Amino acid sequence: MPWCQLIRFHGLLFRTCKYRPDWPTKGFATKIDAQTWVKSFANWYNGEHLHSAIRFVTPGARHAGHDRATLANRAMLYSNARAQNPERWSGKTRNWQPAGPVWLNPETEISAPEIKDAA
Repeated sequence: MPWCQLIRFHGLLFRTCKYRPDWPTKGFATKIDAQTWVKSFANWYNGEHLHSAIRFVTPGARHAGHDRATLANRAMLYSNARAQNPERWSGKTRNWQPAGPVWLNPETEISAPEIKDAA
């Protein structure tokens, strides 16, 4: 990963850390405290936090292949809810199809003519 993308990724991850309610605003007392907190954060981020880019499933569920069943259940739930109370729905239900490939920082295509012309 190029340096500029690596820095951007770390910046976004740090921002996510800082907005956690258990973020220690006065810093960590020890290295062990910091390591313990980061381990807890990683477990939350990958195992509990629902990510919008992958249709509100956890990265752990997606990686294990459990997202398809979860999304199929949600699609059925929304479809049934809409059928039972159609007046509550002004449009279509949310797209619960599994998300395709996702990247934290997708590579940009530098061979595109509009990019070459801009340079």
